[in-house]
Amino acid sequence: MNRKLFKLLIALMTLSMIGIIFVQGYWIVNSYETKEDQFTLNVRQLLISVSKNLQLRETEEYYKLYSSVIDTIEIPESVGFTELIYTIKNDRNNETYIFSDGILEEDYKLPFSNLSLDFDSIRIRRLTSRKSTTKIIPSLDGSSRVKSKKETFKRLKDYERNHFENVYSNISAKTPIHKRVDKEELHELISNELLERGLDSKYEYAIYANDLATTVVSDNFTLDRQSTYGVPLFVNDEFNTNYKLYVNFSDKKKFVLSSILGMAILSLAFTTVIIFTYTSAIRQLLRQRQISQIKTDFINNMTHEFKTPIATINLALDALKNPKVRDDQEFISRYHNMIREENRRMHAQVENVLRISKLEKNELDLQKEIVKLHDLIEDAISHVSLIVEDKGGYINTHLDAASSSIIASDTHIINVLVNIFDNAIKYSEEAPKIDVYTENVKDTIILKIKDQGIGMNKSVQKKIFEKFYREHMGDIHNVKGHGLGLSYVKRILDDHEAPIYVESEKGKGSTFIIKIHLIS
Repeated sequence: MNRKLFKLLIALMTLSMIGIIFVQGYWIVNSYETKEDQFTLNVRQLLISVSKNLQLRETEEYYKLYSSVIDTIEIPESVGFTELIYTIKNDRNNETYIFSDGILEEDYKLPFSNLSLDFDSIRIRRLTSRKSTTKIIPSLDGSSRVKSKKETFKRLKDYERNHFENVYSNISAKTPIHKRVDKEELHELISNELLERGLDSKYEYAIYANDLATTVVSDNFTLDRQSTYGVPLFVNDEFNTNYKLYVNFSDKKKFVLSSILGMAILSLAFTTVIIFTYTSAIRQLLRQRQISQIKTDFINNMTHEFKTPIATINLALDALKNPKVRDDQEFISRYHNMIREENRRMHAQVENVLRISKLEKNELDLQKEIVKLHDLIEDAISHVSLIVEDKGGYINTHLDAASSSIIASDTHIINVLVNIFDNAIKYSEEAPKIDVYTENVKDTIILKIKDQGIGMNKSVQKKIFEKFYREHMGDIHNVKGHGLGLSYVKRILDDHEAPIYVESEKGKGSTFIIKIHLIS
């Protein structure tokens, strides 16, 4: 995949993921604010309903007393009558209608003792409506006579009630609040309203008069502006009042949060799954891209590794075909050895690849037996000693371990050591200088192979045992290979339950440390 296109896809995916997280966060915050506004609206409606019920209950209670008393007073203090009379004449049949609407006003002085109030008396007006309709028609002699007359009387109780409520609201304002509102009644009204609106929240209440607390207050009430709601109480016609009912919901935030908690947790869970899936996908994409690059390098390097010996073999065969050298046995022997050596080199490359393949499929049969690690070290050194000497370097041994008997596959352990030596040789810019150390620590033998090559940084140290991995130097590999040697080393040592570590610093060489269990 094109590098720019790959980066663009990663950027777009990351931007989409950030957008999803932002939208989810915005949705949760918006849901919380909506639920909080809904809670506030419900509470305000609740308080208005409680205030109205208290006022109606009080007015209804005293109006019933008033109604039972007013009819027992026979003589009013004063009487007034107001009447409106108007006529309508029908010229077609010469009939005249006279309409009369009158109001009888009777003022009574009602004792307050009858209404359980702290005043002597209250002046109340009783109103009676009188309506009459008179029909006048002319007689035969030209005079007028009344043909019919209809009268109705009716008490104006709605007006009387309204008049009573106005009078009572002004007078009752001077009555102490604890005589007008019972704490048990207020608690029951609030609880019923909460239940009706589905608000299962703890609350405390209080009634304030002119911004001062009264005796009508619950035990744990505190006036917190963030969680306390208020409504005017006992409002008169002019919308004036001295009292205000406050209700405090201390667990308001908890209640609002619990109402969206289920959806919020579900949303966060799905977002977490999406994030996990996204990061896994990105990791896999990066890994696949890395593997693709590594395999391309591997193929290029393997091609180079095979190309040189094949070219050498072809040249050797062409040289052997020359009739001039048929009798030169020394020349023929030298070129035969060259062909055999190049063939062995190609075979070793193929064997390395096959060994890794078998290891991954768990098909590699490791025949383990009791061997001495010191002997295997000497054997491995013999495989590379000529190459080291040819480059003007050395391999020095410091085998200080008193015991080196282990259970291992001698062939594969030798291959492991040869691979490590081979890396030390290839990654030495000057003559390879290698030191081998052993020591016993408890029931193990510690093997250290130290070189003075180019070394490696921390990031490379973490990857050198990965399959196909090779360190890049700019855009090319300074050292040819296929990145399978140390991967093979790690797999073989894992099978022997022998951990391997590397200590290295750029420009100061590397030390490979292997820890193998001794025979108990």
